[in-house]
Amino acid sequence: MNCFNVTFKNPEEILSFLNTVEKYDITMDMKRGRLVVDAKSLLGLMNLGLNNVAELRVYGDANQLRQEISRYIAA
Repeated sequence: MNCFNVTFKNPEEILSFLNTVEKYDITMDMKRGRLVVDAKSLLGLMNLGLNNVAELRVYGDANQLRQEISRYIAA
């Protein structure tokens, strides 16, 4: 399992993120606090809120994915 902290500043970033992760046949979850949602779910990601750091958990090879979502990875 690979984990990355990600954040979104606006709804357009969430849509762009979804378009990227949907290309991968890998299971992914997003976690913020006690809330865990499917990382490929628009409603789930919107429920996490904007400008919050959430943990992306990728259950598979994430090397290429990490490069594609690098602009959402929190410092």
